[in-house]
Amino acid sequence: MTRALVLLVLVFSLPMAALAAPEVSSYAGRSLVLATSSPGNAYLGGASVIITAPIAGDLSALGGTLTVAAPVTGDALLLGGSASIRAPVTGDVRILAGTIVIEEPVAGDVAALGLSFRESARVQGSVLVAAANATFSGGAGGPVTVYGNSVTLGGDFASSVEVVATDHLTLLPGTTIHGSLTYQAPLPASIPDTARVVGETVYTQASYLPGADVSRTLAIASIGIFLVVRILALLILAGLLAGLFPRLADTVIDEGYERSVRHTLLTTLLGFAAFVATPILILLLAITFIGLAVATILFIAYTLLVFLALMYAGITLGGALARRFFERDGILWRDGVLGTLALSLITLVPVVGLLTVLALASFAAGALLQICFRFAFTRDEDTEMV
Repeated sequence: MTRALVLLVLVFSLPMAALAAPEVSSYAGRSLVLATSSPGNAYLGGASVIITAPIAGDLSALGGTLTVAAPVTGDALLLGGSASIRAPVTGDVRILAGTIVIEEPVAGDVAALGLSFRESARVQGSVLVAAANATFSGGAGGPVTVYGNSVTLGGDFASSVEVVATDHLTLLPGTTIHGSLTYQAPLPASIPDTARVVGETVYTQASYLPGADVSRTLAIASIGIFLVVRILALLILAGLLAGLFPRLADTVIDEGYERSVRHTLLTTLLGFAAFVATPILILLLAITFIGLAVATILFIAYTLLVFLALMYAGITLGGALARRFFERDGILWRDGVLGTLALSLITLVPVVGLLTVLALASFAAGALLQICFRFAFTRDEDTEMV
């Protein structure tokens, strides 16, 4: 496809032979209909351009919709969103458009680049086309080169045909190729019995899908990218929570670092029980119509608890490490980032990583529940409020 694009750029950049003609007609407008014959070259531009009068020289048109409904004696250069040739062209045709339609004969060569190409009239010269979907039903007098996804050939081709199709190549019934047919495609072409290739048929199987090794490599790379992005997202969230709410993080860490081992175990069991019992309670409440609203609220609270527990598991680990090795009581945002990173690396260890995350998350959940309980129901002035 790259070679096709390079060739088409070179073709479109070639000067047109009749540019030196002394008589030139230039028109521009939002909606332009050329109903007066041009004795020389014609240069047209507009959102919609329709040529209904003959042009004695070359035609150059730029617009959203281009329609050539009158004969052109010279060459035609069309640049637009869609281009349609509904009258004979004596010279060459160069088209760059999204949708390209050639319904009348072209005496010269054709070079086209677009998303869709359809030719139903014979082209006497050579043809070079690059399009996602290319369909020929009128044949061609010169060599034909087509690059596309889906390519369909029909009509009489006086010379050789070369096709590179990323999907498939189809020959219509009654198609005749007097030269050779050379094509690349994932699967052999669909050639009916009434189609005939006089010359040699050369097929090269070209799979444009990645092979097993490439697919495996891409899958591993995708998983790696996903893990890296996930870890980065967790690190950012942990840093924000630890940096924006340092007192809450310190209080969660105190539940395990400043209290007894028995208190830490009970806090972990409380969080684990909340993880297990809450979904069962939600299901029981959802059975009745009255309890459905309570179950919905409880589900939202449970989801928030699980999320915060997972986040504060890494923050707790980072804060505990900071107190143990750096002898620093106040938690910083980088402690949350480092703790979450360490926890993410621990999760890569089979079984042990899962158990570690479950234990830390259960402890964080239990600590958060105790903090919320004391905040909501304890009236003692000595109780630390978070």
